[in-house]
Amino acid sequence: MNSPQFTAEPPATDTETASDTASDAATFDVVIAGCGPTGAMLAAELRLHDVRVLVLEKETEPTPFVRVVGLHIRSLELMAMRGLLDRVLEHGRRRPAAGFFAGIGKPAPESLDSAHAYLVGIPQPVIVRLLEEHAIRLGAQVRRGCAVAGFEQDDEGVTVELAAGGTPAGEGVTGEGGERLRTRYLVGCDGGRSTVRKLLGVGFPGEPSRTETLMGEMEVGVPQEEIAAKVTEIGETNKRFWLRPFGGGAYSVVVPAAGVGDRAEPPTLQDFKQQLRAIAGTDFGVHSPRWLSRFGDATRLAERYRVGRVLLAGDAAHIHPPTGGQGLNLGVQDAFNLGWKLAAQIRGWAPETLLDTYQAERHPVAEDVLDNTRAQMELHSPEPGPQALRRLLTELMDIDEVNRRLIEKITAIGIRYDFGDGPDLLGRRLRDIEVKQGHLYGLLHHGRGLLLDRTAHLTVGGWSDRVDHLADPTAALDVPCLLLRPDGHIAWIGDDQQDLDAHLSRWFGKPAD
Repeated sequence: MNSPQFTAEPPATDTETASDTASDAATFDVVIAGCGPTGAMLAAELRLHDVRVLVLEKETEPTPFVRVVGLHIRSLELMAMRGLLDRVLEHGRRRPAAGFFAGIGKPAPESLDSAHAYLVGIPQPVIVRLLEEHAIRLGAQVRRGCAVAGFEQDDEGVTVELAAGGTPAGEGVTGEGGERLRTRYLVGCDGGRSTVRKLLGVGFPGEPSRTETLMGEMEVGVPQEEIAAKVTEIGETNKRFWLRPFGGGAYSVVVPAAGVGDRAEPPTLQDFKQQLRAIAGTDFGVHSPRWLSRFGDATRLAERYRVGRVLLAGDAAHIHPPTGGQGLNLGVQDAFNLGWKLAAQIRGWAPETLLDTYQAERHPVAEDVLDNTRAQMELHSPEPGPQALRRLLTELMDIDEVNRRLIEKITAIGIRYDFGDGPDLLGRRLRDIEVKQGHLYGLLHHGRGLLLDRTAHLTVGGWSDRVDHLADPTAALDVPCLLLRPDGHIAWIGDDQQDLDAHLSRWFGKPAD
């Protein structure tokens, strides 16, 4: 898909309201390297606040791999908050929210705290396309065949140099290799081998791959019954092996690799046949591959998410094994956390430390994901010790509290950011409750804060350009009033106007005159 190329014009008040007035001559407010799910979502979030955005994608066409990914509960909630969920559901398939942790097949606990307590399986190219189209509709500019080759930052902005062979990237660009453009901020959403992270000099400590798994789509030459019987037999001890019908006569095939190879070199059909015979005693007559790939279990986390005017998000900031299906979700949620904060900085109303809360909040979340994927990979091992531990955990997951905790961890609905002392709800996300205007998430489509006021006595005052106010005594809440950030997390609970004003200042800056 060759994306339409739109230029997002700056709003008329840009030079009057932006905090970085010295850099108003910048071609863009934000340049994003990488148009995967993280980059596309971030671009859309920034455009909700009239930020001029350019997304650079080194690939000229989307990946042909039709790998199905799962959108977990929290990501589905985010889609609902921005009016995207219906489009996602049109292209995806609902599945129960169960069996996520190390593939242990326990049913989901009852009454999960969400109106969207299910999984949606959707082809990765489709969710990327939906998010990219969403960003473009909002006015983001996407350029394919362009990659960051270098950059220099100063107190006023970042000068980005593009790799040779890219297409023109905006006003003042020559169209030749090595062109340069100016932006206030640069965000690396360019994957686990991030050029931006490497050029920034940010450490990426962790563990290299110890094991590798082959994954692909291909046709088979034996009856489905024979395949199902063999998969059931081997799956008792080997959780990294399956053949599943994908549609159109093709099967999704996953099998452990013989060793750790060069990730840059795709596997061959012969590699699959060899490993299938080694593990299953047959290669199932696989043939006519649609695509073949490999993935490892490398686990790494960037030491910093921000250096000056350059930030990292998604796989550029963290990589981990795909067990539990958390990678895409983690990146999209990074973008949701960062978008409104970076927009606030550019629009000129961000409190001094707001942008720093991006790392403070998201780095610990990534640490937790890395830890739980490490644990899951151990439970996938066919060795006797890990298998004994797996049996024990399977037994423990019959306890509702254990099962619920693991589901909430994988689906990210158990996250609580540290906003200081307060009720347990403080720092958590709020489910899509019913309000007098319908559903809560329908009020969050524009990426603004929201005061949900059951007393009808409070006001957002001078913050009304950033925060909406809903007086609704019938709202299904156990607290008098609460303040929601644009990402749906609860920033304040109470009923005192003076206390509310202090928290409005904390999250949304000084009130307008």
